[in-house]
Amino acid sequence: MKFLILILLVLISGCTQETTDVKQQAIDACINLCKDISASVGVPGLVNGPCLSDINSVWNIDDWVCDVAHEPRQDVDNLPENQCQEYREGKAHHFVEVDTNCNFITAV
Repeated sequence: MKFLILILLVLISGCTQETTDVKQQAIDACINLCKDISASVGVPGLVNGPCLSDINSVWNIDDWVCDVAHEPRQDVDNLPENQCQEYREGKAHHFVEVDTNCNFITAV
């Protein structure tokens, strides 16, 4: 019985580690993408809260999107029309949000 519990714990921790690694990868990629886009369009180009992963073809993190939101979040950030298209369509189930200065807000 102890052997089965040990195997189960190893399997669960492996899945958790993989999820954590992808989440951190998405966070890092979103911050970097934001900085790259901000360098070319400036902070005013981010004020309307664009979905950065929608406007950049190099975003390649499956099931994740990268979005600009207000910090602190405002009700307008929850409106479907202000969320990434892939997230709205259910093609992505997770998102990373950064503010207009490319600071990390949240990842879900």
